[in-house]
Amino acid sequence: MSGNEAGSKQLLHLVFGGELTALDKTEFRDLSKLDIVGIYPNYADAKRAWKSAAQRTVDNAQMRYYVVHLHRLLDPEA
Repeated sequence: MSGNEAGSKQLLHLVFGGELTALDKTEFRDLSKLDIVGIYPNYADAKRAWKSAAQRTVDNAQMRYYVVHLHRLLDPEA
C-alpha cells in the first residue's frame, strides 16, 4: 500500500542498520557495509521492515537497525 492510498498522508521513514563498534555507542564499525533496508511511506511499514531485518541478524549482538523519521527532517515545522 502506498502512502497516498485511502487518503493517508505520506510520512517517509528510512530503515537501516549496521555493526556497531561497541554496544554502548551508536557508531558503526564500517560505513561502507551499512544495510539500507529501504524507505517506507509510514511508520507501520517501516517497523515491519525493521523487525524483519533485526530478526535476521539476531545472532550478532553488535548489529543494530534503526528507523529514521525522514518526514521530520524534510518538514520540521509539521
